[in-house]
Amino acid sequence: MNIYEFTFTNRDGQVVSLADYKGKVILIVNTATGCGFTPQYESLEKLYETYHDNGFEILDFPCDQFGHQAPGSDSEIHDFCVSKYNTTFDQQAKICVNGENESKLYTYLKVCIEKDEIHGFKNMFTMNGIKKISSTYKNKNDIVWNFTKFLVDREGNVVRRLSPIMDPMILEDEIMNL
Repeated sequence: MNIYEFTFTNRDGQVVSLADYKGKVILIVNTATGCGFTPQYESLEKLYETYHDNGFEILDFPCDQFGHQAPGSDSEIHDFCVSKYNTTFDQQAKICVNGENESKLYTYLKVCIEKDEIHGFKNMFTMNGIKKISSTYKNKNDIVWNFTKFLVDREGNVVRRLSPIMDPMILEDEIMNL
């Protein structure tokens, strides 16, 4: 299997194939509008504005599995992102990233890289605390919280998995190189 064999539903209810993204660098993120990490939308937008014309895409999947932090409809979430963070990349339909209803795309991503990349002792301590309050974190490769980031290269290889607490700007050099 490879990433291009998967589909997802966009916020308008249309099925989209990841094959449409062949040859692009993709950052896949599960997000929430009411999360402590929501300000990461600023960094995501900065990366998108800087690298989109060079073949960089962000696939933003709202997820309401962590503390009910993504309430509202897909359109309401999109409107929030545009009005609060001036996002120009699109948000997709809400998904589940863990459990029996999890997206097949996320099942695949979690197998490709099983563990979040975390930098620093303080961040490891914080992530251990988040794991304790996450009701859907059951297995070592599960998504711990919103704003887990997966970086995919132009050939469709999942090359990094960044923890929710890590700012997406950490990926800038790698995105630029890819």
